Amino acid sequence: MISTAERLEFLRTIPVFAGLDEQGLKIFVEHAQEIACPAGMLAVHEGAPGNQMFIIYSGSVQIIKGLGEPREHILATLHSRDHFGEMCIIECVARSASARATEDTVLLGLKGSDLFHLFKYRADQYAILILNLARDLSRRLRALDERWKGVAH
Repeated sequence: MISTAERLEFLRTIPVFAGLDEQGLKIFVEHAQEIACPAGMLAVHEGAPGNQMFIIYSGSVQIIKGLGEPREHILATLHSRDHFGEMCIIECVARSASARATEDTVLLGLKGSDLFHLFKYRADQYAILILNLARDLSRRLRALDERWKGVAH
């Protein structure tokens, strides 16, 4: 079990939480769900409903499109301090990919209601977090554009 102090120190190092003050971070420290994923376990399933994003505390996760299909594709391998699943708390849609632990992994899960809690009690901190998430999604989209540009030529 990750202690409160360890959670706080860990979340301070996560780029999407950059700029949040102690009170803003403590909301997530108190609400984060600790999830153990043994190697090979699916943390999320493509197409399933979701309302939680995850920060990798330890271990690693593959993000997979078309899991189990002939054209299965590994989109990314994420490690400690990376996050995934944020699209489901920003937009209420099904999971766009699966996530599988490649080794014993510990995740911290944050629900959309946790973000709403931040919005309700610390709207300024919520704005910082949403801006950080938007910047991260923009970076990922830009990188995807560059990958597709290379494939198309």
